[in-house]
Amino acid sequence: MRVLNERQAELVHSVCELIVPGCGRTGAEVYIDALLTRMSDDDRTGVVACFEALAGRGIEDLREVELTPEFQLARALACEAFYSDFVAPGAAGPGAWAEIDFNSPLATRLHKDWSYLGVVSG
Repeated sequence: MRVLNERQAELVHSVCELIVPGCGRTGAEVYIDALLTRMSDDDRTGVVACFEALAGRGIEDLREVELTPEFQLARALACEAFYSDFVAPGAAGPGAWAEIDFNSPLATRLHKDWSYLGVVSG
């Protein structure tokens, strides 16, 4: 992690998994941490605050906040991390594409390169 501390990384991990099941096994927190390095300090602080606002909530509690900007941003980042088929180095995987059976001939030939985020692909 380059931006998130250990507590924040675990929070992002748990919130992403709660919103988009499967994020936990792909390391969505690594993807989001990498995105945070490319943001201004104010934007970075705002994103972390969005996840903090969702801390300690269960699936039933999300109904109360599903239309808030905090939830919408966390949801967008969790969806982007998961459905882009990101799998962090060392994460259990598999990625979303295997789970949703997205295996068109073109998709199966695609090599996903996350180096622009500073994450080395496996």
